[in-house]
Amino acid sequence: MVERQLRGRGIHDEAVLAVMATLPRDLFVPPDMLPYAYADDALPIAAGQSISQPWMVARMTELLEPRPNMRVLEVGTGSGYQAAVLAQLGCTVVSVERHAELADAARTRLDELGLDDRIRVVVGDGSVGRPEDAPFDAIVVTAAAPVIPPALPGQLVDGGRLVVPVGKWQRQELVLIVRHGEAFERRDCGACVFVPLIGESGFAEEATRRHRWPGPLL
Repeated sequence: MVERQLRGRGIHDEAVLAVMATLPRDLFVPPDMLPYAYADDALPIAAGQSISQPWMVARMTELLEPRPNMRVLEVGTGSGYQAAVLAQLGCTVVSVERHAELADAARTRLDELGLDDRIRVVVGDGSVGRPEDAPFDAIVVTAAAPVIPPALPGQLVDGGRLVVPVGKWQRQELVLIVRHGEAFERRDCGACVFVPLIGESGFAEEATRRHRWPGPLL
């Protein structure tokens, strides 16, 4: 997975590559998906959500430029895989999940891996961030937002980095925001497809029922 799908496709951060070589992705996928755990695919998990493809996890992590003791907000815990990668890199993570069942399962899984001291999973609307725990050195959003959630850039420290998929139903752009004082630099980092971010600054849940969301590209 690491040599062919990550290093072979342009992931250069050796720390990210080392963590993803040792963290067992099969622990984060449903039993019926075990044969595909190390394929370069997004995979379905409970509550209609997904675990991102390994390359996308590596790319988003690399864009955050993680370092030990960095405080990270994750919007969308899912299975807990992205949070586990960041924790293994030495970050402290607050992860917000809308679905209580996913949050509970992720807590159990992360506790079994001995990562519960570095990751706190909370249930809530991650589209508005986590102002009571801000500021953060980095924020990663693992679901697609129609626009950059307005509360998130302001919850970064100076020099902090936000990575978020932004766009319409069928396809989004992976966007990097870097804070410079009161200014925010934007860089577009390539096309992607994520499940929708639901919440005050995301898509309305009713809209996701009315439209056919394509889901991740498998």
